[in-house]
Amino acid sequence: MSLHYVIKPEDPAAHLFRISLTLAKPLALASPDGTVTLRMADWIPGSYMIRDFARNVVTIDARIGDHPLAICKIDKSGWQISLAGIDKAEGDLVVTYQVYAWELSVRAAHLDTLHGFFNGTSVFLTVQGGESEPCTVAIQRPEGALFQQWRVATAMKARSTDSGGFGLYEAADYDELIDHPVEMGTFERVEFSACGVPHEIILTGNCRTDTETLKTDLTRICESQIRFFGEPAPMTRFVFLVMVVGDGYGGLEHRESTSLLVTRENLPQPRSSASHPPRNESKYIDFLGLCSHEYFHCWNVKRIKPAVFIPYPLDREVYTELLWAFEGITSYYDDLFLVRSGMISEGRYLQMLGETITRVHRGSGRLKQSVAESSFDAWTRFYKQDENAPNAIVSYYAKGALVAFCLDMLIRQHSSGRYSLDDLMRKLWAAWQDTAKGVTQADFEQLAADLCGEPCDDFFAQAVFGCEDLDLESAALTAGLNVNWRCRKDWKDKGGVPPVQSAEPLQSPPVDAGVTTVEHASGLRIKNVYDGGAAQQCGIAAGDIVVAIDRLSVLGKTMDDALARHEPGEEVLVHVFRHGELHEFKLLCQAPPETACWLTVSDQGVLSGWLNDQDTPRP
Repeated sequence: MSLHYVIKPEDPAAHLFRISLTLAKPLALASPDGTVTLRMADWIPGSYMIRDFARNVVTIDARIGDHPLAICKIDKSGWQISLAGIDKAEGDLVVTYQVYAWELSVRAAHLDTLHGFFNGTSVFLTVQGGESEPCTVAIQRPEGALFQQWRVATAMKARSTDSGGFGLYEAADYDELIDHPVEMGTFERVEFSACGVPHEIILTGNCRTDTETLKTDLTRICESQIRFFGEPAPMTRFVFLVMVVGDGYGGLEHRESTSLLVTRENLPQPRSSASHPPRNESKYIDFLGLCSHEYFHCWNVKRIKPAVFIPYPLDREVYTELLWAFEGITSYYDDLFLVRSGMISEGRYLQMLGETITRVHRGSGRLKQSVAESSFDAWTRFYKQDENAPNAIVSYYAKGALVAFCLDMLIRQHSSGRYSLDDLMRKLWAAWQDTAKGVTQADFEQLAADLCGEPCDDFFAQAVFGCEDLDLESAALTAGLNVNWRCRKDWKDKGGVPPVQSAEPLQSPPVDAGVTTVEHASGLRIKNVYDGGAAQQCGIAAGDIVVAIDRLSVLGKTMDDALARHEPGEEVLVHVFRHGELHEFKLLCQAPPETACWLTVSDQGVLSGWLNDQDTPRP
């Protein structure tokens, strides 16, 4: 028995895919009452929020041969078809439906006259009870001369396709089917090999980029990670599906591919000579870090994964406290592999680590929510952040990366440098290869204890389940570093670098209102109000429109600009609109807290030993 899908961009201008699902021998999957239940996924693995993809189903019907069947909605994501009175010899059940695809993101589906993209969770219904059945998919070209140059890019296994990639594909089951996103259009394909594994970069969108630099840099990153875990690689090929846009950024991991959304500035620009550096180098490093992050997921979460994710129940939330490990550890290694593969210098890496520390320490949410709680509440809090998020939650990505750093240093210290977090990750990989079983928090703690030679209960209680600040100073010393703190210069100051050295006389510290703002037609809209800050203390709230400070317009300014003439301790009159009413507040200016972190080297030998650790398994 198998499930056969046909997907076609039926009306790109209207953003409509037409999908048909053919089920041979439908009675074999019918329930005792003679009904077949179809379901659309409610979320996509790797993005932990209920997204209700079924809401995009526009029309749906079912038939066997020429006989239409009644199909009714049973809940928000499910349909039921009655086979009462149908003889098993009458033919195949065919369900045909349209899906509206107009979400330009790595998580869903998008279709227009320029390209088509979809994740299987957005377009493929599954048959309840048939999730383990093999699947085939016929991907069809849209009709019309406009689409004759379109091609298909996907890591899904092709069975029979034309020169453009349109044709028949196959997957072992529904879980594999939805783990191979598909891009179609007039993209640019760049090919390279990493440790003998074919890789592709698919660039969709109007962009000019240095493809040779892309190939060279991604080869080094991918080979470093493959050798880190040990050859052979877990994938037979890998595809970077890159949608290049004017504004956007993100990525989503898959077993043999990743979907990326970046701006044109994130890609290396064509250079006139080999010695000419790429423009927007910082944004290009961000892109390489994103690629490194999603590629590391090939091992950490796509194979090694929480036990509760095996299999993925896509009709409900799946709670786990382990995202600190699967996203946090991945966030630790993504930048680490940039320096280990030679993409960035040690100094640049230390700046990036300082920026991560700064980002975590900017919000008081870190003192109220642990990374375990942040993981568990991802469904309702991390992926649904509001204006109070900095005061209420902590990122299991950013703080999780710092937990990983501290755990790495703990293992190095207690094992006298014999072992590290690298060894823990390789042990997890070896265990998955042996058993393919999911992991638990206890597994992490036991492996850490084995490598340290003693229990690590206190560390995990404090770092993973506690809300107090991490002991970064001790961890940094083990890495050959010192942690330093200073006041921020402005809200664009991400930390990571020392105070600006100037020959000018020392000036008064900048004023901090304890808010972030965005531009508004009338002035500045308050986006976030931070706990304990001057704005919160005087009554200013998120959503307020600041129109004047000290009776002067703030149009065209930032909050920092508007307060630049004032000093800590001064009282300033602030006028805001709230719900269309003008209100006046007296803000007592404060000096910014010392939340900007920068790192200095205390032992270059120790630092280099960590950053340039062997990328191959120890004997």
